[in-house]
This record gives sequence, C-alpha cells and structure tokens, in this order.
Amino acid sequence: MEDAAFRVRGLRKVYGTKVAVDSLDLAAPRGSFFGMVGPNGAGKTTTLRMVTGLLRPDAGSAEVEGVDVWLDPLEAKRRIGVLPEDVALFDRLTGRQLLTYSGLLRGMPATTVAQRSEELLDVLGLTEAEGILVVDYSHGMRKKVALAAALLHAPRVLFLDEPFEAIDPVSARTLRAVLEQHRANGGTVIFSSHVMELVERLCDTVAVVHAGRLVALGPLEQVRGNGSLEDAFVSLVGADEVTGREGLRWLGSSSG
Repeated sequence: MEDAAFRVRGLRKVYGTKVAVDSLDLAAPRGSFFGMVGPNGAGKTTTLRMVTGLLRPDAGSAEVEGVDVWLDPLEAKRRIGVLPEDVALFDRLTGRQLLTYSGLLRGMPATTVAQRSEELLDVLGLTEAEGILVVDYSHGMRKKVALAAALLHAPRVLFLDEPFEAIDPVSARTLRAVLEQHRANGGTVIFSSHVMELVERLCDTVAVVHAGRLVALGPLEQVRGNGSLEDAFVSLVGADEVTGREGLRWLGSSSG
C-alpha cells in the first residue's frame, strides 16, 4: 500500500516475558475510517502508542504519511491528533484554557487558536461549560474536550483509542458526526474499539489483532464475510462460547 496514512513494519514490544506486540506489519489507506479490533490484551493500545510516539518500540518502525515517527518525531506529530484511552488532561484549566494552551504549545497563532476553539466548543456542545474547570467535567465532556484538543491543529491523521467507551448516546452521536466531518474533509481516522456494531457502522477498513499479531486486514465487507463483524471476530480470535458449556447451572436459582 503506497498511499498509507500510517504503516508499521516488524513492530514489536515486550514487557518481561509478555510479548504485547509481535512483529506486527500493518497499514491503513489515507482517507479511510480504519478500525482496529481485538480482545483485551491483544496489543491494540500498545500499537497505537508506538505509532503516535508515546511508547518506544523494541523493534520495527512506524510511519505516518511516510514520515518515520522515531526518526522525525516533530514532523510526524504535526500530522497527527491523539485521543488516548486514559485521557490525561491539565484538569485545573477550564475547557477554553485547555484548548488555548494546546494550540499555543503547538505554535499556532493566537487568533487561529481562539477561532477554532470557539467552533469546536460550539460543535461539541461545550460552550456552556467552557469556563468550568476540566476536573469538574463528566467523563463524556472530558472525552469531547480531549477530542477538541486533538483536532485543534487540523491533523491529517487522527488516532483514537476507545473513543466511545463509557459515554452516553448523545455524546457518542456528536463524536461520530465530528469524526465523519474530519474524514469527509480528507482526513484519516484510526480508532480501536470493542463495540463491533460501531465499527461496522463507521469503518470501511478493519484490522483484527490477537495476541499481538494481525489475523485479518481488509475492507469491512471482506473481513466480516457473509455474517456480522462480531461473528467473524469471534471465529478469528477463537473465543469460546459460554452457552451450552457445563457449569454455572446455579445462576438464576434461589439463594435459599
């Protein structure tokens, strides 16, 4: 894939005796809505952290639009926006102050930061909360202001780790609309998720990762085949079915 938004080759990360990412080769086309799915501990978060320069790999390389993340980190990070799973924010700032700080830290003109902050706060439904300290934000509000900070510099490639986890349906719909707009304007969205229905609804390309290795990659229709993505996922990772197994016969019975 010559026109890749991001690419990893031989990516590897080991923690003690645990191989988190095992010589992974993976690429996502530019302009795609790319979903990375896998069971807990599959290596999704570790992979995204290495691709975005937050974690140094033990081996292999990572590129964003042809720029090596570790050989030219500043140029690579100009091209990306990141929303990690565990959102760490300067939460003693207000929402507007957080966006202002993020923009100025990137060297953006103050007028541009102010204009884009205004638009993002409005679109994400945070205008009324712009003067409230982020520490007092709800989980969904923190996700939205973190997404605003990731979008402020108009990145080409957006990396999101479980962006819809534990947020309400209204906030989820707002986030989806913003991401679809980003993609419609020529950007690329890369995100990990456990919610198969969400991946099916949003993504055109899917990668399935298991035990740090790639087990499937391609257009959504190809990966899921004639069934649902959930069915394909369970088959690919070898998950056991609970229904019909021995044990747990006491569930639902009287405690007496």
